Parts: sequence; structure tokens; C-alpha cells
Amino acid sequence: MTTINGEVAAGFEPVREAFAANFDQHGDIGAAVCVYHDGRPVVDLWGGIADPDTGRPWQQDTLQLVYSATKGATATAAHLLAQRGELDLDAPVAKYWPEFAGNGKAEIPVRWLLSHQAGLVALDQPVPLANALAWQPMADALAAQRPLWTPGTSHGYHGRTWGWLIGEVIRRVSGRTPGRFFADEIAAPLGLDFFIGLPAGERDRVSRMVYQQPKVDLTIVPMESIPEQLREQVAAWRDPNSFSNRAYAVTDPAAIDFDSPKVQAAELPASNGVGTARGLARMYASLIGGVDGVRLLTPETLASATKEQANGKDQVLVAPSRFSSGYMLPTEDNPMTGPDSFGHTGRGGSLGFADPEHGISFGYVMNNIIGGADDVRAARLVEAVRRSLA
Repeated sequence: MTTINGEVAAGFEPVREAFAANFDQHGDIGAAVCVYHDGRPVVDLWGGIADPDTGRPWQQDTLQLVYSATKGATATAAHLLAQRGELDLDAPVAKYWPEFAGNGKAEIPVRWLLSHQAGLVALDQPVPLANALAWQPMADALAAQRPLWTPGTSHGYHGRTWGWLIGEVIRRVSGRTPGRFFADEIAAPLGLDFFIGLPAGERDRVSRMVYQQPKVDLTIVPMESIPEQLREQVAAWRDPNSFSNRAYAVTDPAAIDFDSPKVQAAELPASNGVGTARGLARMYASLIGGVDGVRLLTPETLASATKEQANGKDQVLVAPSRFSSGYMLPTEDNPMTGPDSFGHTGRGGSLGFADPEHGISFGYVMNNIIGGADDVRAARLVEAVRRSLA
């Protein structure tokens, strides 16, 4: 049985029970969960193994790469600039990034980048990985890229390209890279353990990921044996030319080793944020009511940031999705803790979100990358938070 470390406030004991059950029953190897309620931490737990190869234990300050949960942090940076009057989300991207106007993109507003409506999910010519990590070659490639659907008419999850698109706007407006802007304007005032572009001195704290294969590989199962409601999605997975595959093949090679020091040190604002569950929860707490006297977004900015912009069938996920301007919104598969919640998941199970109605913010990070229907860990924790609030 895994030892669970940390503290839980009275009334939130169901979260500790669910966290322990994730280790005993649902595959967690090393993980942490943190919940803030009305601006103060009520759950702060960690346990397990940070590096299965060495047996290094998960500590209170262990850092974890959270894949697309990074998008919530990057979106927050964009909204902070908007709040300061430096960025108009409804202005054309080309106002801030003139080169972006080429190939029919002159009228695309910044908000469509944030809400996955720009049609820039993939590149006609993938960029060498080393160039993508260097930033500018990828930004140049996206500026030259044609939209793959008429912008604004549909939405599709820009899994990789989103970070360079929004990140370049942040860079042009602020004069700082997105990781530097986040560090200076968000992480520092709040004391967050969260990085977009990991400093070399923090490397020894990072957990090492384990990748679990799905119990059933739907890409090789005969199509007639797949449930009818999943067939269109599975067909997209099997088609190398589908948006579902091309969205994750924007570099050459397409596969990226997110355990690599070079990858973690680069700034990939869509997918390589490294931090703690506490860092995620504290950031989201600062959006809905403030933490220790720091509130990042005003109620007016938050209302704009979390208003639904896209809903329905996703051209990349081939499933329903809902987005505001940069944040995921609750769905049947990811209800969070209430209809006003907003946040972002990450590949393999990580999750950060806030629920202003209940005064809740939540962060969960882990190193066993499961994902898909096989993974219930974050959902069990969120369900436990809901029970604690009842």
C-alpha cells in the first residue's frame, strides 16, 4: 500500500480516500493532488515513486510535465495582457504579428487562435524537431501556413500548434517569450512551482514518466467489432492523413520525447509545462477570487475568458468538445465540479481547473500516462471533491 503524504482539511477526507484508491486500484505510480477552496488549500497530497528506474520517491516539491494542461497557463498569460489593454482578443492576429496575414489569414482574430477555430492544426511541411524547439522556425512556418478549413466555420483541437500560435502573439505584444512572461507576471507574484521552459537548476526535481499501453488497441481491432459510436473516431486514428494524426505530426520526427532535458528546457506553451499540482491549483484559485491578496484576472476579464466560443464536433478529436478562449469547458466526459468550471486536461490524465460557483480550484499531476477510457483517476478525484462539497 502506497504511503500518502500531506494534509486534508475537515470535510475533504473523500479526496484522500480517492487519491489512495488511485494507487491501489487505478494505476498511479507517482502523483499529487491539490484543491483550494475559497482561496485556501484544503487538500495537498502526494505519494508514490517519482522515478521507477531509481526508486526516487515523490516529494512535496516533485515537478511533473503536464502536457496540455499547460494550455491553461498560457491562456491565462494572454488574458492578463488583454486585461492590461495590451492585447485585443477580437483584433486580427496580423495586427500584432504582420507576417501571419499571408495565405488568407489576414482577418483571423486572436480569439479564434485561443478557441481552436483558426484551421491551423497542422503544417503542410512539418518542421525539424530541433527547429521547433528553437521557436522562430515554427512561428515562421505557421505564419506561412494556409488554413485547413475556413477559419471560424468549425473548430478542431490545435494540440501542438496552439502553443506557438498563442505564444508568438504573447511574444510580439509583451516583448518576452511566453515562458518568460508567465514566470515574471504569473508564477512570481503567486509563488508558483510551474514552468514553461524548465530552468536547468530544476531538472533534478522532475518526475520520470511511464507510458501505459491501452488494454485494447482500437487501431488494429476489426472495424466491425468496434462500437458504432466509436467507428468514425477510430477510422480517423487509422488514417495518417486525418487531422487527428496530422495535428500531432507537425515536427519531424513527429514523436517527441517529453522526458528529454532539451524538450523540457524549450518553450512549448501547448504541451511542456512542468509543475506541481499545488502550482496548478493555486494559479486557478487566483483567477476566481485571489490567493494571499493576489488576484490575476478581474471578474470582467474572467467572464470574457470563460465564455463559450466553440461547441460540437471537433475536427481533430472527432468527438464533442467545448472551448472558451483558451480553456476547456465542462462536458459529459469531463464535468469538473459544476457548469461554470473551466480549465484544461493534459495527455495521460493531468488536470487543472477552477469552479467559481463553488470557490474550487483543482490540480492533479501524475507520471503514469494512461489516458482514454482506461483512465478514471482524475474523474475519481473530482467526484470526491463534489462529494466533499455536498
